[in-house]
Amino acid sequence: MKKENLFKWKHYQPDMILLTVRWYLRYNLSFRDLVEMMEERGLSIAHTTIMRWVHQYGPQLEERVRHYLTSTNDSWRVDETYIKVKGQWMYLYRAVDSEGNTIDFYLSELRDKQAAKRFFKKALAFSYISKPRVITIDKNPAYPVAIQELKEEKQMPEGIHLRQVRYLNNIVEQDHRFIKKRVRSMLGLKSFRTATYILSGIEAMHMIKKKQIHQGVKSAQNQKEFIHQLFGLAS
Repeated sequence: MKKENLFKWKHYQPDMILLTVRWYLRYNLSFRDLVEMMEERGLSIAHTTIMRWVHQYGPQLEERVRHYLTSTNDSWRVDETYIKVKGQWMYLYRAVDSEGNTIDFYLSELRDKQAAKRFFKKALAFSYISKPRVITIDKNPAYPVAIQELKEEKQMPEGIHLRQVRYLNNIVEQDHRFIKKRVRSMLGLKSFRTATYILSGIEAMHMIKKKQIHQGVKSAQNQKEFIHQLFGLAS
């Protein structure tokens, strides 16, 4: 997509739009916090406008970041955490490799075999993700069943070693913290659809923060420039 199509009909400069989106997804800020911060810059922006920008550009950020991620290794650590959406607890499936790099994530209303299968299928669809040699899981009984069915469907390698070793999954449980901390400071996710939009943007910013990008994006300034490049704003 071209820059003029991405930001067509917007009443604000693209760099200011991306600034509010980046800050909301990265830091513990509310939409109203950002309204006040933009007022200091002489801009009057409604909090609902910033919310719409986050819903629109968060998923686009994730989609674009995927093309620049370094390859993960073949030791997967899989776990799910709880996310409250419209007053109901839902399940955010997440996986990292043994070095802590995000493999993938998937929000589900249910914690069952079908949800686990959809999560694994989504992860395996990306070329930068190495097919697993070993998968470390928790005690969720749906995982072994889902993995076995995927093997039978020829969508997962036959020789995968499945293990339940609690301390080995500490790395993914620790990685949940950034996501949980960011979501906890919000006033609540209002619908499943908007939750997926916001979570995809948060996860994308988290991958950038963890330096999973080919170019070696290190400083906050580098991150800003990288995101501008993704959206065609590079000078």
